[in-house]
Amino acid sequence: MLVLGIETSCDETGVAIVESGTHILANQVASQIPLHERFGGVVPEIASRAHLRVITPMLRAALEKAGCSLGQIDIIAVTVGPGLVGSLLVGISFAKALAYVTGKPLVPVHHLEGHIYANIVAGASLRFPFVALVASGGHTDLIECRGPLQYRILGRTRDDAAGEAFDKVAKLLNLDYPGGPAIERIAAHGNPRAFDFPRPMLSEPGFDFSFSGLKTAVLYCQAELKERSDFVELVPDVAASFQAAVADVLAEKARRAVRETGVSNLALGGGVIANRCIRETIVSKAGCDVFVPPPELCLDNGAMTASVGYYRHRSGYYADKTLNAEPNLRLSSSLWKELKHE
Repeated sequence: MLVLGIETSCDETGVAIVESGTHILANQVASQIPLHERFGGVVPEIASRAHLRVITPMLRAALEKAGCSLGQIDIIAVTVGPGLVGSLLVGISFAKALAYVTGKPLVPVHHLEGHIYANIVAGASLRFPFVALVASGGHTDLIECRGPLQYRILGRTRDDAAGEAFDKVAKLLNLDYPGGPAIERIAAHGNPRAFDFPRPMLSEPGFDFSFSGLKTAVLYCQAELKERSDFVELVPDVAASFQAAVADVLAEKARRAVRETGVSNLALGGGVIANRCIRETIVSKAGCDVFVPPPELCLDNGAMTASVGYYRHRSGYYADKTLNAEPNLRLSSSLWKELKHE
């Protein structure tokens, strides 16, 4: 069964074709980094217009790479939220049009589900139940996955997500956009123990996160160091120390979640997980089997959307022409029940 996956929740246009939820035939991704870097962040209007320009050529490229025609596609899966409303609407409108002209079922997908199922489409022998840690630009969530498409939110960020903290700290340190890769590059030349930045909420019960205080600590540190003549030489140490603090928080919270839920597997996902230091720290401290998608599947892509779409369709989920963008969609939303085909 061939599934077309469409992902346009933020600033990557992802179009992929996946066979039976696990075998990637094509995974085309168009990045918008050059369009947004001069603004230091994603501009929603620019993002949605960029999706409009490339999504049709991306579909053609995916079909050509997969060696199939649009008529051979069995399911059309599309991310409906959360994300930027304009960007989501581009993908949803495109998917609805394709479903209309082909008569194929349209399946809605939650963006966080996609990051979880990136492990499945990557070929991981992941078994339920497990805990998933999704860390990206807009999300830092711990999720207990009890079975296929069965989730319980354990904790989420109360303010900045981990990826947002990376971007904001990169701005403070006058690094390039996007901030995550820029900090990782320069941190490779720094000392992660040079500055004792806080590990927020590790002394509190529960699994929620908070990174705004850590960002503020870096701000105060940067303000003091700017008066020194060797400030530029110290930036790698600041970046490495900040990165280590984020890694420690993510690793410890994930370890606790695994221990308290009694599961034996931890699945990682989201753009922040592409950071090597963070991946290695979590793996070393988890105390269980850890599944990590390859870096290209940690970032937003259509293959993860297609994988979820396959399993949702098997469970009887579909959408009709009233499907709309849900920019604040929660993983536990009743949307899925309302769209279930009996």
